[in-house]
Amino acid sequence: MNQLDALKQFTTVVADTGDFKQLAQFQPEDATTNPSLILKAVQKPEYLPLLKAVVAEHGNEPMDAQIDRLLVRFGCEILATIPGRVSTEVDARLSFDTAATVARAKRIMALYEAQGIKRERVLIKIASTWEGIQAAAELEREGIRTNLTLLFSFAQAVACGDAKVQLISPFVGRIYDWYKKSAGAAWVEADNANANDPGVKSVRAIYNHYKRHGIKTEVMGASFRNVGQITALAGCDLLTIAPELLAQLGASTQPLTQALSATAAMQLDLPAVHHTEASFRYALNDDAMATEKLAEGIRAFCVDAVKLEALMH
Repeated sequence: MNQLDALKQFTTVVADTGDFKQLAQFQPEDATTNPSLILKAVQKPEYLPLLKAVVAEHGNEPMDAQIDRLLVRFGCEILATIPGRVSTEVDARLSFDTAATVARAKRIMALYEAQGIKRERVLIKIASTWEGIQAAAELEREGIRTNLTLLFSFAQAVACGDAKVQLISPFVGRIYDWYKKSAGAAWVEADNANANDPGVKSVRAIYNHYKRHGIKTEVMGASFRNVGQITALAGCDLLTIAPELLAQLGASTQPLTQALSATAAMQLDLPAVHHTEASFRYALNDDAMATEKLAEGIRAFCVDAVKLEALMH
């Protein structure tokens, strides 16, 4: 059995791509997209017609509405090739505006429903700012499921659990990147690999906390840099993996064992943690890595959103 098939025994495998023509070969359950992945896809000749069709049909609408239509068009194509859910992201420029995030999420969901897609098959991706988490809480109460992204800290995960969001996406690779860059010449790769990887440790702590305290929010590790990070999280609820790494897993027959287990987590002595807005902001500010990576991630998604808009003109 290859590692990809072995992983699927413990974990729901999700494809992290806007390139839906690649999906069939890996047979993922779900798929995730973001502005950067959609931007990458529409720059390929095989996807440009999708963008042109949206502009031709809806070019007289405001740009934000055209972008949402493009994202939903991709989402519908993805849903035609997978059995599960697709994640579609709200414009990152709304990351600090709860009301605007809620409104945009509702519009995206309405566009999906107009295409005959059931709500259960869509997760609205929102950045894990305080304002984003409050927007998600409101959407969840209205039956719109959310995926809280750009999640780098335990504090963000705690607030998402309190908000009863459907799913969170802790970013393993970007956490690893920060620690590696911060250590500089002192970094020893072998000492920080697999189970000792700082990104892996972060997800493990969140997963154990959720399972120990009966928090229903699903944990989906994201943003992987290497196969070792993925195999060290076998057993996590879901893992969203780029096509290149899915291919590496599919080509490997190295043994793979379950690393995370809800049963084991239930036995751990872990205190319950909750956050007010003030304690959340303090805890996030106290974590230099999470503060920097959250800000950087939002900025990068905003830049790509602007580039995507430029292609629509």
